[in-house]
Amino acid sequence: MFALSRRRLLTLAGISGVSSAFPSFSPARTAAVGPVAGVYRELLHVHTRWVEEQWDASIGAYKAADFRFAAVLGNAVLLGMADFDPYLAGTDAETLKARTVATIQRYAGSNRLAGGTEWGRRLFWDSTFELYLVLAARLMWADLDAPTRTNVQRITEGQAAYAYQLNAGDDPMSGGWTPNGADGGWRGDTKLEEMGVYAQALAPGIAWTSDAASAAAWRARFLYWASNASALPAADRANPAVVDGDRVDRRSTAHNLHDTFIVENHGSANPHYQAELWRTAGRAAIHFLLAGRPLPEVLTLQPNGEQLWRTLRLLATDAGEPVMPMVADRYHLYGRDVLPLAFLAQVRGDRDAARAEADLAERLLPYLYYEPEYRLTKFSGEEKYEPEARAELAIAYLFHTLRKTPVTPVSKAAFFRAASGTRSFGDDVGLTVHQSPAAFAAAVTKPGHTKFLWQPAHDNWLVDTRAPAFLPAGTAPTGRWTQAWSKVRDGADATATVLAVNGGYAGYATLPTGTVVYASTGLPGEGGLTLFNLTMPGVPGLDGTRTFTFADGRAELTDEITKDIAFTPRDARYVRMLGREPGTAYGYSIWTFSVLDVQGADLAQGAMPTASSEDVWFAARNATDGNRDTRWAVAREERGRADSWLAVDLGSPVQVAGTRIIWEAAYGKRFVIQTSIDGRTWTDAADVPESRKAARWAGIDGRAGIVTPGGGDITVTATSVTAHASLIEGYAGNRNDLARTAARKLPTAEGLTVSDADGYLSIFNLSPDPVRDVTVRIPGSGKLYRGEQLLTEDGLEWPVSLDGGTALVEPPRFTVAGDPPTGTGYHVRDSHHVTVTAPADHRAVVTLSCGSWSATVRVPAGKSRHVSMPGAPVTPTADLARGRTTFPTSPLPAGMTSPAHAVDGNPATSWRPGPTGRMVVDLGRVAPVESVRAAWTRGRRPAWHVEASADGLTYGPLGDQARYVAVVVEGWRPGDAELVELAVT
Repeated sequence: MFALSRRRLLTLAGISGVSSAFPSFSPARTAAVGPVAGVYRELLHVHTRWVEEQWDASIGAYKAADFRFAAVLGNAVLLGMADFDPYLAGTDAETLKARTVATIQRYAGSNRLAGGTEWGRRLFWDSTFELYLVLAARLMWADLDAPTRTNVQRITEGQAAYAYQLNAGDDPMSGGWTPNGADGGWRGDTKLEEMGVYAQALAPGIAWTSDAASAAAWRARFLYWASNASALPAADRANPAVVDGDRVDRRSTAHNLHDTFIVENHGSANPHYQAELWRTAGRAAIHFLLAGRPLPEVLTLQPNGEQLWRTLRLLATDAGEPVMPMVADRYHLYGRDVLPLAFLAQVRGDRDAARAEADLAERLLPYLYYEPEYRLTKFSGEEKYEPEARAELAIAYLFHTLRKTPVTPVSKAAFFRAASGTRSFGDDVGLTVHQSPAAFAAAVTKPGHTKFLWQPAHDNWLVDTRAPAFLPAGTAPTGRWTQAWSKVRDGADATATVLAVNGGYAGYATLPTGTVVYASTGLPGEGGLTLFNLTMPGVPGLDGTRTFTFADGRAELTDEITKDIAFTPRDARYVRMLGREPGTAYGYSIWTFSVLDVQGADLAQGAMPTASSEDVWFAARNATDGNRDTRWAVAREERGRADSWLAVDLGSPVQVAGTRIIWEAAYGKRFVIQTSIDGRTWTDAADVPESRKAARWAGIDGRAGIVTPGGGDITVTATSVTAHASLIEGYAGNRNDLARTAARKLPTAEGLTVSDADGYLSIFNLSPDPVRDVTVRIPGSGKLYRGEQLLTEDGLEWPVSLDGGTALVEPPRFTVAGDPPTGTGYHVRDSHHVTVTAPADHRAVVTLSCGSWSATVRVPAGKSRHVSMPGAPVTPTADLARGRTTFPTSPLPAGMTSPAHAVDGNPATSWRPGPTGRMVVDLGRVAPVESVRAAWTRGRRPAWHVEASADGLTYGPLGDQARYVAVVVEGWRPGDAELVELAVT
């Protein structure tokens, strides 16, 4: 939270006084506070070069198309800086100020709420850009004439009044954009974003009006929408926390989240839209802060907000933005990711968010300078995102200057340690995720989006997660099975997924070490990774080259996709790019296509190209028009075609020696450059990309490694790795043991595929038939797994049973040292109990260890010894409540600690009931319940009883089955006992 006085707020906002209707403003004379704010300062300056390209002299203002005039908010913040730099900005302060004032005047007057006809009033998306314009106007207040001030106030209050009178109804101007009344929606298309927009439309009016009665009415409606944006009934009905004077269980009535705390948009899980919760909160908060109004509590105490933020951390990358597991667009839209993180970090004070914000800030300047230069939202998305990103960057900068000191980020290592975990988000969502300190991995099983994902070292620019990892592209499974294991319940974080596809099977396991294991029955087109390989100076790993290591050396492969493609000089009139394989589902799109002579000059600029097809908005001529902001794209209906092409006619035969292609996000993963004299007969000039082969293992840029332990060649290019093998292991980080790993002897089991990567058994049944008590033969004898195992001359024999089309990840429970005789048996009951049995004719002496604990066991011939390791928790557990979701979520009621402490398996933590005295555990599904057991700390034990529910809404006495189990504590007082463990079996 901000530690700010009203005086400091007014000073920083440049407020010289407050009148009843129009506070007098001048631009805040601020300087960057901290390194992140310093980056934002430079970005705002340099991005002004894009802004100035939007100036339309014919109207004396910045352009209206795609709300480009909203760039004035960034201008206003720049003009308020004490160290404005005209060189960086590419313009002087006087010119920028004149254009900013002229633009505000024009668009304030043309807004429908001020009597104009050009824009405004519509909630989607006019109200968002009104919010930016109003804020810019307030910062430039002293420079605006009286009619413009009046128009700005009409917009401010008029938009709030318009949103208020809609009540919970649809905006007739916004088409299909609606919050679905007060009900919301969560399957397929959340209404979190829509409710957030309804709330933010009210915020400027509340902040800047002098009409107390209107402000009170608008505020009540604002609080309703802001509370319900992140509503989940089962969680909210169990939460009596008071926020802005009302209880969550009374104000929150909508349903906008899946019960696994993830949102869907347009039919897929999309973290970009989940971040709208804090994007809309940030847009609203800055108005309250700069107006000197109290910040509504709901902006920092959003129902379920912490749980939604945990989900984003579970999907986090090293660049601050989350993985987009199911979409190819909204990816690397760095400018659009700033505000949610800045709000969480600098307003809420979240140190994990500060880490993500700092990581993103490190990428922003190199990103800004990458082609096309001076844009904050490259690669994908909508044109309106560019002015929007500038406005939100300006707001983020203001959040930093409004704090006394910026929030200190946690370390990168601490961030990913805290973010680590696994979760299956449910069949509806079709996403199973594993975040570990070393890597991110996931399996998407939703129809139409199916793929496996892997991001070693969380590297946002190494493996392209828009393409499937290992799994063949375009996979359409006929059967799906997926499971997530957690450390608190099972002893280790891991996931496994098996798909029935193309008449065969494909399986994927993820391990706590960041390693992934892919197994299959030999599907065509499988075993590949798509790599990023741009040349973006300043971003680690993006220097246009990937370095691969093999058994016989190393190879540096240059990304010919983004660098000049040279070939033997030849005479040609026609030159074309002929696609072989697109990198994404969006086909091919090119900003600039250049044909180079022997001196490197562009022969194609101004020439007329032709193409196999073209999008109505992105014609072929755009690729040679010399404008870096226009592009060619294949027609939408041709996006699935691999052999699309773009050709240029140079007018007459000339000597050509290469090409230069600047791709949009829809790039060519493989393509060929061809030349022709007559436009009919074509000759290959260059095949892109260049490839190398390796046997059994390959290191990737010192960041990851691929191993085919059962044998199989690996082919690499600067932008891909392909390993056609029935078993592929992916290792995160710079591993120097890849050769030894590739040469090791694998476990075997009839009818099963088994890997022991990093000591974990990843076992796949890639058939429709179950297997029962099949013996897995494990080379070596150093690790023990749960269940019975027998030491043989070749290692351990361990029985396993698996249903058809399923998998298992089994962690090692103990390690064994010593020289036990052949025939020694082990029975590992769980993570804390093991029995050692010596063969009939020899005694056995073994040292068992687990973590820092160890014990030496001496067993006489034919005898058994039981060993127990102290501590907790014991895993795996039959406790249905262990590690499950608990309510209340966030915010917690006063005096209550997190109910999760009662189900975390840790005897050192406990749930303090507080005055409200009620907690709920969600078992995840309706399940048979035989007993509920509670363990308490010392102290007076209050009266308590158990309730149960199938839907989380209606509770009654506990029966023989339930999904939600509630503990109700009566009359708890400070000093009374706290609940250490709630066990449901």
